[in-house]
Amino acid sequence: MSEWIRLAGSGPVVRRALKYAVVVGALLIAINHGDAIARGAIDGVSLWKMGLTVCVPYLVSTFSSVGAMVEGANARR
Repeated sequence: MSEWIRLAGSGPVVRRALKYAVVVGALLIAINHGDAIARGAIDGVSLWKMGLTVCVPYLVSTFSSVGAMVEGANARR
């Protein structure tokens, strides 16, 4: 588990995940909250949901990257 956490926190994985989180998160926020944003009807709950919306692609990218790195390392053994 500590190896997984080390890989998940490594620079390349974090940078890649942040890029995906910003791009995909912005698209998901526009799809899911665009009408409320346009109306100016954003409250604390909406902001919380938008924050979680950005976390999802970050986590998906991180899990995918670390999984691929672990599988590649196991295949080389």
